[in-house]
Amino acid sequence: MTRTQYYVAASLDGFIADADGRLQWLFQFNDVEGLDAHYKAFLAGVGALAMGAATYEFILAEGFEVWPYAGMPTWVFTHRALPTVPGADIRFTADDLAAVHPNMVRAAAGKHVWLVGGGHLAAQFARHGLIDEIVLSVIPVVLGAGAPLLPAALPGPLELTAVTRFPRGLIELRYTVPPKS
Repeated sequence: MTRTQYYVAASLDGFIADADGRLQWLFQFNDVEGLDAHYKAFLAGVGALAMGAATYEFILAEGFEVWPYAGMPTWVFTHRALPTVPGADIRFTADDLAAVHPNMVRAAAGKHVWLVGGGHLAAQFARHGLIDEIVLSVIPVVLGAGAPLLPAALPGPLELTAVTRFPRGLIELRYTVPPKS
């Protein structure tokens, strides 16, 4: 069954980007043993993506020679015109995400929908009761300020279903989100 997953990394104090919108604090952990294989296993279960405009622009600014999510339909929620990526299946939309979500689920073809980012988009999904699972990598740094992990309430409590430990103090917590009543 297709689940909508918010797969994200956050600092110990709950920020997904620093106060300047940067991720250097996170990138210093890219070489953690086992992390790349773990990410690739997650990605193999993804059939469609959703992201906000800022996340899309961040990915474009990274300068990939090819779209890193080739073969996966990607919805970018935005109210402005953004550049396209040749050969990528990117669908820009300003429509209500609750109306778009069934299309993402169909396009995922039995795999999962990944909320790539950011926190405000995830909050919109949460307000509509559309997040089934949160897969949170907790990074052992304290930023003190920045973009919040999830600026919205969720029905609770969440059910912890898995914990994965990595070297250098990084952990992944996997939670099931109860249905919105």
